[in-house]
Amino acid sequence: MGEGQPAAGPPPEAAQVVTGRFRLASPRTATVLGALAVVLTALNVVLAELVHQLTFLGIGPGIPVFLIYAGVGVVIARHQPRNPVAWVLIGFVLLAMLSADAGYYAVYCYRLGHHALPLAGVAAALVPLFLPGIALFPLVILLFPDGRLTSPRWRWVLVAYTGLVIWVTAATLVPTIAAVAGRRVRLDSTGDVITGGHPASDAAQGVVVIAVAAIWLAFVAHQVLSWRRASGERRQQLKWLACGGGVTLVTFIGATAAGFTSVLGELLSAGLVALPLSIGVGILKYRLYEIDRIISRTLAYALVTGLLIGVYAGLVLLATQVLSVSSPVAVAVSTLAAAALFAPLRRRVQRAVDRRFNRARYDADRMVADFAARLKDSVDLDTVRIDLASVVRQALEPAHASVWVSQEGAPHSPRADDRGP
Repeated sequence: MGEGQPAAGPPPEAAQVVTGRFRLASPRTATVLGALAVVLTALNVVLAELVHQLTFLGIGPGIPVFLIYAGVGVVIARHQPRNPVAWVLIGFVLLAMLSADAGYYAVYCYRLGHHALPLAGVAAALVPLFLPGIALFPLVILLFPDGRLTSPRWRWVLVAYTGLVIWVTAATLVPTIAAVAGRRVRLDSTGDVITGGHPASDAAQGVVVIAVAAIWLAFVAHQVLSWRRASGERRQQLKWLACGGGVTLVTFIGATAAGFTSVLGELLSAGLVALPLSIGVGILKYRLYEIDRIISRTLAYALVTGLLIGVYAGLVLLATQVLSVSSPVAVAVSTLAAAALFAPLRRRVQRAVDRRFNRARYDADRMVADFAARLKDSVDLDTVRIDLASVVRQALEPAHASVWVSQEGAPHSPRADDRGP
């Protein structure tokens, strides 16, 4: 290439291919799909009211959770339109809401006697869309945070995964369409068509479901291994994913045990928003390095709460069953004892948790404690000044630090100026 000649770039055909490839993946598309998700969600509430399946909160189970999933997907897509994670989140919500709306509409038409309404059969046939919707979401775990596969071998895993999901969806969709076409539609309360399954087909479908679940576990194991090898920002991103996934898993188990339509189940289901929020923080890197503080505070307060509940229950049982103290007195004494133990117990537990999960804060506290111990024996002002600047730089890592020393009879003046990198 001669001097002054422009650098060679991709041919115009290649530029057109790249532009065409990502034309739909734009912030405007994300906004439109987000609005569509809101419309489908609002329609879900209306249809749930028509079929008398609204819960005590006046909304369908999980409606706010789905809105947050879609919102996080839209925000990520507007900032990183080429990140597949955003579009997977939006697609998951759209398929789930479309399936739920179709189910309620089918119930309204077939079970409540409104057979004259149009598209009832189409609605019943759309209910199985929840299957590919559910299958989409685990891809968020695999593709987090940048949407790239770490190895070409995962492409073959995704091909096999796609084939299994298509098989399960077809095995559910074909009998549904056959029942609608033959006008033998019998629905359950959620709009699923009740079909008489064949034993061999049910067995094969069970094997496929087990294989799909094994691939899901492989996605999780892959991210766990990635976390063990990662460092810096990538490690913090995976910490956010792990924290949100853990909270979501615990609350999902609790909500399932309590029943999603019960009061306790709906309250517990609020914890399901932890996963999309943690995904959004991890990808957009907003307050990325605060995850250690969140984990340590959550664990500390959970441990303190559990210990105080145990102490309180033990004291009540000891006072009432062993010492034969009246119940009101035992409860009052136990409450005062638990309240007195809260502060010292929280400090000890927080220190132990910080040592393991929030090492930066633990090291900073230890530096300050060591400096305070050295300060008791120091008499040279210049040594104290240099030591103070060094501790501040190591503990807080500021871009600039100045030490001001007050001199008798003179205004405050800077005596040390320690600049960070």
